[in-house]
Amino acid sequence: MLTGIAVAAMTRSTPPPAEPPRATVSPNAAVPPLAPPHVETNAAVDGAMKDLDLIRPSRPKLAEDFSVKTLDGRTFRLSEQRGKVVLVNFWATWCPPCLEEMPAMQRLSHQQGTDRFVLLAVSVDADPRVVTPFVMEHKFTFAVGLDLKMELANAYGVRALPASFLVDRTGHLTALALGPRQWDSTAARALVAGLSR
Repeated sequence: MLTGIAVAAMTRSTPPPAEPPRATVSPNAAVPPLAPPHVETNAAVDGAMKDLDLIRPSRPKLAEDFSVKTLDGRTFRLSEQRGKVVLVNFWATWCPPCLEEMPAMQRLSHQQGTDRFVLLAVSVDADPRVVTPFVMEHKFTFAVGLDLKMELANAYGVRALPASFLVDRTGHLTALALGPRQWDSTAARALVAGLSR
């Protein structure tokens, strides 16, 4: 059973603002501060992250790329989702808190469509035969990946379920949620909308 979680590079605080670039043409020229493209400075996004009690990376970091087989026999590759916000959720059929949040994940996935948002729920069940009936019974339509040996979960440092990782359009890890969230809330929709810009 999974217990605890190690999240070395994550904190609950907002990352420090980027330093303004130095003027190189003229000391009197006005140079506006520039944030890297993956740093979201939108107040609505910051507020949504706070409302959802998400953990932000302490420094900008590309999400580790991965490939995982899905229930429909395809392969989901994270790097192929660039240009979209991706929510990667780790769960199991035997996890009551996972089931608690999955209907909200279904509603968020349905509301957002697939043009700018992708949801991948990665099952860490050791027996893949229990996953398909579970997904069908609950009528989940988002992509479901199979991580039978927990290789992907271990690569992402998952030590408790559910655990969700939010990746922005540029492939940078934006936030982490430990435990269930209301993924269909106003805050969650504002977060996806803000990160999609």
